[in-house]
Amino acid sequence: MKFEIATKDPESRARAGSIITGHGVIETPIFMPVGTIGTVKGIHQRELEDVINADIILGNTYHLYLRPGIDIINKAGGLHKFISWDRPILTDSGGYQVYSLSNNRKIKEEGVMFSSHIDGSKHFFTPEKAIDIQKKIGADIIMAFDECTPYPCAYDYAKRSMKMTHRWLDRCLEHMRKSDGLYGYEQCLAPIVQGSVYKDLRKESAEFIASRGADINAIGGLSVGEPHEDMYAMTDVVTEILPEDKPRYLMGVGTPANLLESIALGIDMFDCVLPTRNARHGLIYTSDGVINIKNAKWADDFSPLDANLGIETSSRFTKAYVRHLFQVKELLGAQITSLHNLSFFLQLVREARRRIQDGTFVNWKNNLVPKLSQRI
Repeated sequence: MKFEIATKDPESRARAGSIITGHGVIETPIFMPVGTIGTVKGIHQRELEDVINADIILGNTYHLYLRPGIDIINKAGGLHKFISWDRPILTDSGGYQVYSLSNNRKIKEEGVMFSSHIDGSKHFFTPEKAIDIQKKIGADIIMAFDECTPYPCAYDYAKRSMKMTHRWLDRCLEHMRKSDGLYGYEQCLAPIVQGSVYKDLRKESAEFIASRGADINAIGGLSVGEPHEDMYAMTDVVTEILPEDKPRYLMGVGTPANLLESIALGIDMFDCVLPTRNARHGLIYTSDGVINIKNAKWADDFSPLDANLGIETSSRFTKAYVRHLFQVKELLGAQITSLHNLSFFLQLVREARRRIQDGTFVNWKNNLVPKLSQRI
């Protein structure tokens, strides 16, 4: 994997670049649609390619391990072939499930015992097993196994967890070196910076991760309930330390405003379930702010969802019609809003890229962020 920086913004740490993988080029900054179980909810692969034009999507190791099972994915020739997707894929290692399934797991130095949320069966994940599973899945970018700490989190716990994450990283790196990929293309491992909202821990973790010389580096344990100001402060600390010539991935973030503010801090890659999850509940992101399409005020509004977005779905269907679809619980409503929201997020980061390249990014961002965050 190679990372090439085309343009640096003179007024911030923002940059426009390209990540070159075995399944194609990812232009950064980029937002990655989340396809946890081998599908981006409500979105056809053809729409991901032709409407949203997603450079890369995500899968989740823990969920794919449970269903359909790694043997089936392996027999299919890897996740790309299984889901009929020929562009890059990134897989989360299962570290987020250490956080999200806190009532169904037990952590120790060797690894994590999970109780399946499906049938209660026991499954033990070690750093080595997480690497083996992701190699069989066949993702282009695979994540190191880590513990994503909750918020709030006591300092001593955050420190112990961070140290364990570092030890797990070294085990991941060692195991990664022992075997080649299975499908004839390179897979690269991304370490994850932890440390909760403690500046000294984040600094220590970023220095540790930077010393390992990985092709891509990630920042985890944010966007888990902490104030946005804390998220930006921790990101600022970390991006000062992580190598400038490697992509930086802020995991699980976030709102449109979060994306723009974090791009200014030097982040290149993002993922979040927010655009599709909120779409299924009727929340629509637009260039004028956030709409709750279920509200009665849209019942006779025959203007398009967002004429400025430039895609057929957003300009063809009216707010009144989409509200009607939600009122009658028609699946098409969630499909339209999901397609719209993902298109909005992707176009937002692509406009950020253009603004970085023409030198107008900071002024554009500062004017747009308040608008994106308002409810209309």
